[in-house]
Amino acid sequence: MLKEFFSSRKYIIFTGIFIGISAAFLQKLGNPANMGVCVACMVRDIAGALGLHRAEVVQYIRPEIIGFVLGSLIAALMFKEFKPRAGSAPLIRFVLGFLAMIGALVFLGCPWRTLLRLAGGDGNALFGLVGLVVGIWIGIFFIKVGYNLGRNQKTYPMVGWIMPVIMAGLFLLLIFRPQLPSGVVFFSSKGPGAQHAPVLIALVITLAIGFFAQRTRFCTVGAIRDVILIKDTYLFTGVISLLLAALVSNLILKQFHPGFQGQPIAHTNQLWNFGGMVLAGLAFTLAGGCPGRQLFLSGEGDADAAVFVLGMIAGAGFAHNFATASSSEGPGLWGPASVIVGLIICLIIGFSMSDLRQRRKET
Repeated sequence: MLKEFFSSRKYIIFTGIFIGISAAFLQKLGNPANMGVCVACMVRDIAGALGLHRAEVVQYIRPEIIGFVLGSLIAALMFKEFKPRAGSAPLIRFVLGFLAMIGALVFLGCPWRTLLRLAGGDGNALFGLVGLVVGIWIGIFFIKVGYNLGRNQKTYPMVGWIMPVIMAGLFLLLIFRPQLPSGVVFFSSKGPGAQHAPVLIALVITLAIGFFAQRTRFCTVGAIRDVILIKDTYLFTGVISLLLAALVSNLILKQFHPGFQGQPIAHTNQLWNFGGMVLAGLAFTLAGGCPGRQLFLSGEGDADAAVFVLGMIAGAGFAHNFATASSSEGPGLWGPASVIVGLIICLIIGFSMSDLRQRRKET
């Protein structure tokens, strides 16, 4: 009965509402504006805290990411869905995670933050949302012609525990904040990295999100994909619930500020707001889910999803070290070029790992 309840449409709506309210609440408690919950931005901050990039304003070990993975782990263990598995094109998944982060940081947000920016009144996010849909649509084209990363297989239990153990280690670094000879762990003293909700509150809220999302298979990219591909609106109702809940919460908390100019952690170059999310949407679709979904999967023992997350961390370090990440002034020096190259690589992956060439030979 519990399994039936957790898979019902009412529960996916509840999960979306819970995420939307939680994101607005976390913003009120100190998280950056329109960034109560953003997987890409928070992974970027963690990469900075570990010294993988030296952008001083975005360095902090975000407990929200830790909560997502450990909350999913708890749910998977409770419902006997912790199933260590691996082996489905891990290197390709790493590359896709890397490229997804490049695109997301050109736009300045993941699919979740796209919705949260809209719920906060940021009109620039409309171009990101359209780009996301276009990227997913391109990915669906490859799915229709047989794109497949192959099957993962059951593996040793220890493999499934690696990502949760990494998250536990990050939590210890956050609590004890050791200062090593290299200077790590880094914590921002100004900028978005210095803005954060109380650690334990953020952790408890996101443990709940991880638990609920694991049970409902919540996924923003999957929601759009399923509507276009198979006309299934189950996940989509959760996404709409998130958007509306965040909007209403922001109105109540006086965090809704409509417009295009002066929006927090955003820029007005609409071409690359669009382009960045085309790349991110395509990479997420080819990998099988949004960044939140990848974290939830890694919590239930999916090592392929964990490799994707590691690719995102590496991509975040690269984006700031090689000037591809955007700022409030616009795309970084190499941001547009990185999006174009990333799209080419994704198209090569999509084409080479599908049945398209074989079908052309047959016709």
